[in-house]
Amino acid sequence: MSLCQHPSLSFEALETPKFTYRQPTALKLEEALSVSQPAAGKKRKTSVGKAPKRQSESGESNIRLPPSSTFPAPVVVPGDELFHDPDDPPQSVQEWINGDWRNDVTRRRRTIYVVPPPGVSDEVGFVDGWTNASSQSIRQSSKKGKQTSVPEPANHPRVEDVLEYLQAFYHGLPVKLLDKPGLEFIAWDGGRPPRKSKMEDQNRTNTIRYISLSTGREAVRVRCRPSLDGAFAGQLNLDDLLDTTISILPSDAYALIMLLHHDLYEDEDDDFCCGRAYGGSRVAVISTARYRPELDKKQKIDVEHSWPGSHCSAYIRRLHSGKLRRLQETVSDSEPTANSDPESAMQAAVTASHNLPLPVSSSQLSTLWLGRVCKTASHELGHCFGIDHCVYYACIMQGTARMEEDVRQPPYLCPIDLSKMLRATGTDRDERYRALLEFSRKWEEDRMFAAFGAWIEARLNEQRAIDD
Repeated sequence: MSLCQHPSLSFEALETPKFTYRQPTALKLEEALSVSQPAAGKKRKTSVGKAPKRQSESGESNIRLPPSSTFPAPVVVPGDELFHDPDDPPQSVQEWINGDWRNDVTRRRRTIYVVPPPGVSDEVGFVDGWTNASSQSIRQSSKKGKQTSVPEPANHPRVEDVLEYLQAFYHGLPVKLLDKPGLEFIAWDGGRPPRKSKMEDQNRTNTIRYISLSTGREAVRVRCRPSLDGAFAGQLNLDDLLDTTISILPSDAYALIMLLHHDLYEDEDDDFCCGRAYGGSRVAVISTARYRPELDKKQKIDVEHSWPGSHCSAYIRRLHSGKLRRLQETVSDSEPTANSDPESAMQAAVTASHNLPLPVSSSQLSTLWLGRVCKTASHELGHCFGIDHCVYYACIMQGTARMEEDVRQPPYLCPIDLSKMLRATGTDRDERYRALLEFSRKWEEDRMFAAFGAWIEARLNEQRAIDD
């Protein structure tokens, strides 16, 4: 099957009678980037980080918005978060600066810690099996019900690779592995010796309600249950795990993020949750489970139209219409088209992605999985820096209502959220881009990382021309 050529890219939010999201006007975007003096009587500690004044992202008075072919509007279609909540309040750079709820980076508290998945004791060894998706969930069928081959199994993303990505994304701050937190899942006994059971491990999932996460100093109760959609045999409660991360936060930590391979849920009515941050407490937990490529068919993920292919005009129209149209259809003159410049950042990203085949091997699928987890980790840590969900542009800080929306969003920070991040970390904008470019080149056989690298190169060239 031939791949979609993405003959036209859409960089503006599609307007329909039943769709109320509107990207803020250029004037509103300029206002969101601008920074004035703090209000009278406003007292805040000075952050260690401060963005270089020469940069447009720093919030200086001479604001020049980048072109939409570099920073497009969000791709929003029925079912997405901004479709359901188009009036989600924006957060300007000035509002972020003035926020008393925001934690400053200080000389003593400036390290980001990454916590690897906890171990599993022999007494709850069956919990290890919960990290594997059920065979029914990954089985692929034709329309006639005949079974076809399932995708090659991918390997879980390595914590060290996620750590390296975060070191580039949060360039300017130390990002370290908390490699000896003493975390281990053990049995929950409620203060009594664990009760013996004759049930086989695979049957215990249906009856067990709690396990414990031991930190070496205490054991925190963690609620668990079978997944509601049958994708995994068991899930862990996200709120209980977040409580544990608060208890192990090192004194020199600015923020801490824990990675788990288990599926998570937050409320009893939730099918699942991929991650959450307690921004004020500077902790976050994410799960790799739902990003497993073998689940893409179940979760209606269109790998071909993951970012940057998500800006394909024909694809966006199809999602809005709800009809199965051929993606290679001719784009009419009345439809928004915006890829006339072959040197634009978004066109460079689409070309780099399109030049690579869809992932099929175990190695390719493993890197695809890694990229998805890297995006979520950087998003949740962004909340620890006090950054709200973005409603200005397509941005890694966008909110997400479902998996198919998640993969459509970009890995980069928009100009407004980048300004906040540069102020927090104290790094230089171009140095940060170069660190991310180096990481992307390391994984350039992956469509997303190849696209991100091409986008960064075009962005650097574009900014260099402006500075000159």
